[in-house]
Amino acid sequence: MSNNSVQNSTDEPNNFYESMYVERNKKFETENSGNEEPKNKEELVEYKGIVEHIFFHPLIIYPEKAFDGDYLSKGYNDWFVTVYEFKKIIESLYQKDYILVDINDTFDTAEICGTKMLVRKNLMIPKGKKPLIISIDDMNYYEYMISNGNAHKLIIDDGIVKTYSEDSNGQPIISHDNDIVPILDNFVNEHPDFSLNGAKGVIALTGYEGILGYRTNELESPSYENEKKEALNLVDKLKSTGWTFACHGYGHLDTNEIDINRLMRDTNRWKSEVEPLTGPTSVYIYPFGSAVDYTDPKFKFLMDSGFYVFCGVGPQTLTEYKKDCIITDRRPIDGISMHNAKRLADLFDVNDVVDKVRPEKYGG
Repeated sequence: MSNNSVQNSTDEPNNFYESMYVERNKKFETENSGNEEPKNKEELVEYKGIVEHIFFHPLIIYPEKAFDGDYLSKGYNDWFVTVYEFKKIIESLYQKDYILVDINDTFDTAEICGTKMLVRKNLMIPKGKKPLIISIDDMNYYEYMISNGNAHKLIIDDGIVKTYSEDSNGQPIISHDNDIVPILDNFVNEHPDFSLNGAKGVIALTGYEGILGYRTNELESPSYENEKKEALNLVDKLKSTGWTFACHGYGHLDTNEIDINRLMRDTNRWKSEVEPLTGPTSVYIYPFGSAVDYTDPKFKFLMDSGFYVFCGVGPQTLTEYKKDCIITDRRPIDGISMHNAKRLADLFDVNDVVDKVRPEKYGG
């Protein structure tokens, strides 16, 4: 297949999202380096078809806060899913033989005549499985999220990643079962054949209100060093358990609309404040899914900044291979997309998934 080919989900698309996976791979290999075969050892075959990529926002934990009729309620109904819905969705994905894969299992970089090139890697997966990438946008736990039904932050408790939140009465809740990271961690532990080599997903972060619930943007705060330390420990834990990271811009600005000077300032701030916490990543997930053209000077700037996997948003998986980068669309899973049940039928049945707490009817 040519490096300049275009694929979509009606042909033979392949998605890929590179980030840091070395520690997770080492951990997986170490755990399975003895004489005993891994429990999910199966016949591997080369896969040449679709690699679906779907994305979510942090889950609605408290629907009574999200759907309370205030000015944000419509946005929550449009762009988020509930804990109930996410659990139903991943169960359906598992039953439909999808398997989570890491970007690094789908492509390689090579230097040819002094030029960095992207080359397709043979993707080997268990026979009968279909590869899938899940990403999470804005897992920063912004202030508006905290007061509208999302978790407050991710924490490490008893050696595993959990969420910290407060219920409607202000009581603290620590849970390993109410947001995407701990739910997927649990699900893969229970169903190891849902993940290839322990892969989980891609976490796309901004920086303007810190990361993962830690206010690492407040550089002059007396609590900055502690917030930074907690965030670094959490990032290390996430990487070791199959999670990777992507840039979502620092200020969640519309890449297509802003001028190149503002994009430069925004990107440089992400690289100076967020990258030291997450480590470098080649994945740029466009805020709002607002992509720029390959020939746009802004695109060249982003590539010069170290990004060469660019993720937009679209109704179906769409992947374009260039000689020096990859351009792709991800499929959103949210309230708006669930209005088109047929479009999601290959993933799940909307009528079976939709939460009754939503303020309007879905499916059909």
